[in-house]
Amino acid sequence: MRGFLSRSSVVLALVCPGAALAACPLPEAPPASAKPEKPALPAKPACLDAKGGCPGWEAYSYNDAIKAYNLQLQAFRPIAEGYVQKLNAYVKASADYAQCEVKSMQ
Repeated sequence: MRGFLSRSSVVLALVCPGAALAACPLPEAPPASAKPEKPALPAKPACLDAKGGCPGWEAYSYNDAIKAYNLQLQAFRPIAEGYVQKLNAYVKASADYAQCEVKSMQ
């Protein structure tokens, strides 16, 4: 009897492929457009590595740019973490989908 049910399930899946797909929800990846873009690191002035160092105004400008960059990173972090959560949910949904497909073939 069990062999008959397994064969019936396979035949049903072949005859009505939509019915088999409806049982397993397809995972949906977050759109690539939702991926946040990390802020760009400010360009390091060449004088920073020079033996004499940078003039005061250039050093202060670079320091201000680094401070602004750090603030941008603070704002970026929760957005990036949210996107990572969506990616992890997609990975889990993909595994659930694969398990559902395996079970539907048994």
